[in-house]
Amino acid sequence: MHRLTELVLVVVLGLTGCGGVQPVKHLADCATLLAHGLRPIAGEREERFLGKVQEYTASCRGGDKALQFRKTPWVDWQNYWATGDASSFAPGTHSVGKLLGPNAQGINGALLDLEYQRMELIKFNLWDNSGTFPGYVTGKDGRDGPAIKVWDEMRLPASDPHYAEVGGAGPQQCSGELIRFRNLTGICTDIKNPLMGSIRQPFARNVQFEATFPDLGKNELARNRHGDRLDVLRPDPQVISRELFSRPQQDAARCNDGKGLADDSPSARCDYKKAPFFNVLAAFWIQFMTHDWFSHLEEGHNRPEQSGMGCKNKLVDGREVALTPEEITRLGCRPEDRIDQPYVAETADPASFEHHGKRYLTRAYRTSNNNVTAWWDASQIYGYDETSRKRVKRDPKDPARLLLIRVGKRSGAGEKQGYLPTFSAGDPINPQWAEQEATGFADNWTIGLSFFHNLFAREHNKFVEAFRSQTKATPDADCGLRNPIAPHKLIRYRDVTADELFEIARLVVAAEIAKIHTTEWTPQLLYDEPLYLGMNANWNGLFQNNKLVASALEQIVVNNFGKSTDAKKAAQWYSVFASGPGIFGLGNRVYADDAVFARYDPAKTDLWSLKNPDHVNGGINHFGSPFNFPEEFVTVYRLHPLVPDLIEYRDWTHQPNVIQKKVPVVGTLRGKATAAMRGKGLANWALSMGRQRLGLLTLQNQPVFLQNLDMPRLQSPTGKIDVTALDLIRDRQRGVPRFNEFRRQYGLRQLTRFEDFIDPHLPADSPARAEQLKLVSKLRDIYGTHRCDASKIITSAQLNEDGTPINDCLGQPDGSVVDNIEDVDTVVGWLSEFARPHGFAISETQFQVFILNASRRLFSDRFFTSSFRPEFYTQLGVDWVVNNGPDGRVMEQGKPNGHEVEVSPLKRVLLRTMPELAPQLDGVVNAFDPWARDRGEYYSLQWKARAGAESDPAFGASE
Repeated sequence: MHRLTELVLVVVLGLTGCGGVQPVKHLADCATLLAHGLRPIAGEREERFLGKVQEYTASCRGGDKALQFRKTPWVDWQNYWATGDASSFAPGTHSVGKLLGPNAQGINGALLDLEYQRMELIKFNLWDNSGTFPGYVTGKDGRDGPAIKVWDEMRLPASDPHYAEVGGAGPQQCSGELIRFRNLTGICTDIKNPLMGSIRQPFARNVQFEATFPDLGKNELARNRHGDRLDVLRPDPQVISRELFSRPQQDAARCNDGKGLADDSPSARCDYKKAPFFNVLAAFWIQFMTHDWFSHLEEGHNRPEQSGMGCKNKLVDGREVALTPEEITRLGCRPEDRIDQPYVAETADPASFEHHGKRYLTRAYRTSNNNVTAWWDASQIYGYDETSRKRVKRDPKDPARLLLIRVGKRSGAGEKQGYLPTFSAGDPINPQWAEQEATGFADNWTIGLSFFHNLFAREHNKFVEAFRSQTKATPDADCGLRNPIAPHKLIRYRDVTADELFEIARLVVAAEIAKIHTTEWTPQLLYDEPLYLGMNANWNGLFQNNKLVASALEQIVVNNFGKSTDAKKAAQWYSVFASGPGIFGLGNRVYADDAVFARYDPAKTDLWSLKNPDHVNGGINHFGSPFNFPEEFVTVYRLHPLVPDLIEYRDWTHQPNVIQKKVPVVGTLRGKATAAMRGKGLANWALSMGRQRLGLLTLQNQPVFLQNLDMPRLQSPTGKIDVTALDLIRDRQRGVPRFNEFRRQYGLRQLTRFEDFIDPHLPADSPARAEQLKLVSKLRDIYGTHRCDASKIITSAQLNEDGTPINDCLGQPDGSVVDNIEDVDTVVGWLSEFARPHGFAISETQFQVFILNASRRLFSDRFFTSSFRPEFYTQLGVDWVVNNGPDGRVMEQGKPNGHEVEVSPLKRVLLRTMPELAPQLDGVVNAFDPWARDRGEYYSLQWKARAGAESDPAFGASE
C-alpha cells in the first residue's frame, strides 16, 4: 500500500522526471531524487519535515539558488524554479514550459513540500479543548484516534431546544428540518455531531496544551525557555507598539494622528509601507471574514473589570526600569489607558492521562469560547443566535429578500438596488452601535464592513430576483429542492416559500464568500504559481479538467479512506488524494459498484439519497478532532497593518484618476461608516478601495489611528486604547506560545538570534538590509539577552539536527550571552519575517497556520462537500456558485500568468451589484489586485499604471 500511495501522490501532484536545460550537476541530482523516492511522513513530532529538503532535492528543483539558502531557517520551496516572478525561471527558459522541464519541476516540488506540511500538520497539530483529546490519542472502539468521526462531547445538551428532535438521551442524529439549511446557532452542520461548530464552543488549539500559557510557568520546559521574564505586561506592550509598530511620518501634522485634514483635504498624508499587489478591499475583506469565523466577545464587550495596558517599563541591561516622563512623552504612549478583561471559560488546572508511557493534558491550562458559529456560514450577515437574528431586517414586501432602501439620487444602475437600513429603536444593540447598518454581527464597524455587508445584501437579493424570474418563467418545473421529511416529493419553483428562499439565498451567499476567499483573496495574498495552483486545488481540484482521474480519486477518498479505521488512511492520505477532485463538492455523488477507474459518464445514475445520512454527511472529514478554530488562528489574523490611515477617495463619474479626498478611516468607524457610505455611494467606495494599495504586514507599519483609538464606553482616564498593544495583551491572556516555540510547534525551523530575521537574499550593502539591521537592534533592546544554561531543555516539539535536545543556548556554548528570541511575541515575530516567498503578503509562519485551517474549514462542512446539491441549494443555486452567477461560465481574455481563467467570483458580484463599474473593472483579473495596476508578466509585483491610469497620482514619483 505504501508504494501505491507514493505512486498516486506523484500523479496527483504532477511530479515528473528531469528534463529541460538544467546543468549536468542538477540533472544528476534529479536522478538521485528519483532514486530515493518520496520521503516518509514523520512518525514522531521530532522527525517533522520543517520545510527543508535534502541537498540533491534542492539542487534539482532550484539549482544553485536553492542550495544557497538551505541553511537559513526559512522554507526551501521559495527558492525553487518558477516560484517567483519571471526572474525565477531556470536559465535559458522564458515560461513555465513543458511538463518535464525544470520550471515545472520547481513548481511541482513546491506543491509537494506544501502537501507534506499539510499532512504533518493534520497529524500533529489538532488539539481539541472540548474533551475529545484523550480519545484522539488512545483511539476508541477499534478506531485509531484520527479516524474517529462521532463524539459524545458533540451531543446537544438537554438545555438545547432541539435536544428531543435529535434523539435526546439516546443516540443523537439530526434529521428533518434541522438538516435542510444552515441553522442559526450552527448546530447540525455535521448531522452526527450536532453541537460541533455551534456557538459558545471552546476554541481549539494547534499547539501542544503544555506549550500554552508560557507566562504561567506551569510547564518545566516553559520555565526553562523563558525564566521569569514574562507576564501579561512584560515586555511592556505599549513600548513594543511605539518602538516596533508605529508608522514613521514625514509630516506628522498632515497625518494628525490618522485624522487627516479639515474637509478630508487631499493634501493630508499619512505615510505607510505599501504592498504593490494587494488593495484596500482586501484589507477590509479579512475583517468581514473574521467576523464570521470567531469572536471572544459577549455582544460587543468583555468582562467589566479593567486593567492597565503598559507604558510603564523598559528593559535596561536585562533589568526592568520605570519609564521616565520624558520617555513616555517621546514614545507617545499612555500609562492611564485601561481595557476590559477577557472572558475565560475554564481556569482550573486540566486533568491528565497516560498513554504508552507518556503523560498528556486533557486540555489547555485555560480555555475560552467562540461566541459565534465556527462555520463559514455568513453568520456576520444573517446572525448566529436569536438576538443577532433580530437585528437582520427582511423586506416586508418579499421576506425572501433582505431589506434594502434607496438612498439619495446618485447616478448608476446599482443605486436602485439600495442600501441596508440602520438600526431602529427597540433593536437589540449596544449603545455604540447606534446609527449603524442593521446586520447580524455589528461590532468594530468600519467603512469596509459597511461596504461588504451592503454588497452581499445586494447579492442576496439578486439571487432572490433571479429565482423569482425563473419561477415566473417555469412555475411548475422542478427546482431541485427537497424536504427531508418527504424526500421524494418534487418541489416546483412556485412551491418554494419565502422563508425557504431566504435560507437558500444564504447558502448561496455563504458558498460564494468561501469561494471568493479560497480562489480569489488567498491567491492574491499569496501571489505566486504554487499557491495559485494549491488554492484552486483546494476548491476545484488539480484535475478539474480531467473527470476520469478526478472521479477515481474522489472514490478513493470517500469510499476507501473516508471509511477507514486506520489513522494514516483516514487523515493523511485522505487530505492528499482530495487534492485531485478538490474539497468543494467532495462526496456529493454516489454511484453503485463503480470500478475506481471506470470511464467517467455524466449520464450514469447518481444514487445519492437525502434519506441516507451517510450520503448527506459522507463527504466531510474532521481528521479525528471536532472542528473549531484554534486560538492560534486568531493570532495570525491580526492584520491591522493592511489598513491605511487615509482612504484615497475617488468618484467613478468624475475623473477616477483623481484623488478627490483623503478620508480618514477613523472618521468612518461605527455609525459614521453608515453616513460615509450613504453620502458617497457604494460604487465610489468600491473604486476608491479597489484602486488603493493596502499596507505591508511588517514592522513599523501599524495604523496611527489604532494606536490612539477613542473608546468612550470604557470610561477610563484617557478614553483611548492602543489597539496594536492590545493585540499583544490578548495573545498573552489567551496563552499563545511566543514566536520561536510557535514555529517549532507548527513544524517550522526555529531562529537562534535576532539577526536570523534579516532577509538573506538582500545584498550586504542594500538600504533594505540596513533598515532591517536597525529593527533587529530594536528587537534586542526591547526583549534583551541573557546568559544561557545548556542544562535547560526548552522544547519537546523538535530536536537539533544531530538528534540532541534543544537547550537554552540554541547552539551556542554553555554560558554564552544569547538573545531572548524565545520571548518574542508571535505577532512581533511574524511581522519581523523579512524573508518571505515571492508575492506573500503574509509571513511563512502565518501561512503555516493557514495550510491546516484553510482546508479544514472546507473538509468539515457538509454544505461545501456532500450536501452541495440541488436538494439544499436548488439547481439555480448550485449553478450560481459553480459558474459565479446565473448566466453561465464567463472567461477572462488572454491567459493571465499562463492560465485560462474564469471571470472571478467577486468581480462578477461587483458587476451584478454595481454594473456602472464595468469600465473600471475591464482588465481587472483579480478584484483584490489594485484595479489600475498593470499586472505585467509572470507574477510581477511591479507598481506600474495600466493603460488609461497613467495620470493617477498613486503612480507618481512620490509613491
